[in-house]
Amino acid sequence: MTKPGFKEVDFGTSPKHHVDTPPHSPEKTTHPKSFPMHHKKTPSSGKGHSRQESRGNKKNSLGDNLTIPISPSSHNTIEVPALRSPDADTTQFMHHLSASPSTKERRVSRNSFGASLPIPRSKRQSRLSSVTYPADAHKAGRPGTISPPREFLTSQVQDVLVHKVKAAKNMAFAFDIDGVLVHGDRLIPQGKRTLQMLNGDNELGIKIPHIFLTNGSGKPELARTEQLSKILQNPISTDQFIQSHTPMRALAEYYETVLVVGGEGYRCRDVAEEYGFKNIVVPNDIVAWDPSIAPYRVFTDEERASSRPRDFSQVNIDAILVFSDSRDYATDMQIIMDLLRSEDGRLGTTAKDPVSQRIPIYFSQGDLLCPTEHPTPRMSQGAFRIGLEAMYKALTGVELERVVYGKPELATYKYADEVMASWMDELHGEERVPQNIYMIGDNPASDIVGGNMYGWNTCLVRTGVFQGGDNDEENPANFGVFPNVWDAVTAACRKELGDDFGFRWDERIVNPLMHDSQAASAIEV
Repeated sequence: MTKPGFKEVDFGTSPKHHVDTPPHSPEKTTHPKSFPMHHKKTPSSGKGHSRQESRGNKKNSLGDNLTIPISPSSHNTIEVPALRSPDADTTQFMHHLSASPSTKERRVSRNSFGASLPIPRSKRQSRLSSVTYPADAHKAGRPGTISPPREFLTSQVQDVLVHKVKAAKNMAFAFDIDGVLVHGDRLIPQGKRTLQMLNGDNELGIKIPHIFLTNGSGKPELARTEQLSKILQNPISTDQFIQSHTPMRALAEYYETVLVVGGEGYRCRDVAEEYGFKNIVVPNDIVAWDPSIAPYRVFTDEERASSRPRDFSQVNIDAILVFSDSRDYATDMQIIMDLLRSEDGRLGTTAKDPVSQRIPIYFSQGDLLCPTEHPTPRMSQGAFRIGLEAMYKALTGVELERVVYGKPELATYKYADEVMASWMDELHGEERVPQNIYMIGDNPASDIVGGNMYGWNTCLVRTGVFQGGDNDEENPANFGVFPNVWDAVTAACRKELGDDFGFRWDERIVNPLMHDSQAASAIEV
């Protein structure tokens, strides 16, 4: 069977865009069939509906026409082709797609050519819709519900300011989280006020659509939204929240047995189970079965008791899924390298042709750096991936074919459209994507380059990774650079809703038809 994959016709490219393989390698060309996969179903390779990209100009968009094959046997999955950079890195062992993409010189993907990134389709019926509130917040019966007096007053205001209401429903925000709203478990002060304003504390009393689009990972979505709701002191729903591995739930339709890597303890196993994967293996299971596979690993009694060992010499692992940052590089890299060179994903074996028989590997995101509570950003999953690529190339002489989700990959932004349309339906009963979307991020190499390529307005803030000059030289934010998230959001609102837009709701507001000057002054600008 074949992996989720695409031919050149799906990209509108010619065969010259194939990755060249060194003369001594076992294969002369790179093709999706070079690593067969054991799926539960076979996706279509071009049949399905075609969707035109309408946002952005030719310079900034990812393409005016993009075919998204949809499996006829599934109503829940879309396969998004990965766009490939034409540039190559000259470093001896570095993968030619590992360098940070630039809007000036390259397309926006770190993925191997011919790969596809399945994503769930809206609406996400496999996941229970939920919203979490801060402990001291009033819990409405339904997200967006407000008390009758407030509802009556806002309806009066909105009836009069109908043009502003229309504009407010036609704009939206996509927020990165770490470095924009929080630093680890610590609130960035402007984040709380920003979300309060977007959640209705504004002149119109209207909820301005916004979603959260983060390369963070390692927890179930509900657990993460509960945590963020407490930190930000604003309600956050799982239906407006996308982690780096959230779209990877679609892979459960393709793979039976998977190795899940990364995260604290067994949290990523819990995530995979929630996504619907049936047979999940984590590195601790393998070490418990054969401690010699990781000779420097210190395995505690507690870890051994919670592991699920079995005879992995009799188990075929179909795919490797790196969900989150590795907590043990030595062990995880060793096991992954053993599997990549094995016979059909069976530990203890070595394939005669490890390139053609390689099992697929997926990464939830590609960031090299991540802001934390430490004064300078820390290494992230991208560093782990680059290390694996270098090892694989040193051992085999060829580059590692892999698939990367997360920002700035096209599949993540396609999925964001799905989520945004569903959230618009939740808030305003209109299942559509607003026309004017603003990406607020701190990382030029992921937040900004991805938003630029997808035709979004991009805002770069100085509270995280970016600490440069007027703008990033390689991946400049097209809407501007701002000190913090509040300044970015208010600037966008003034552009879309007018310089006189008020950023606070006041209960003293009365029907504007009365033209009461005292009431008008109650709207704080």
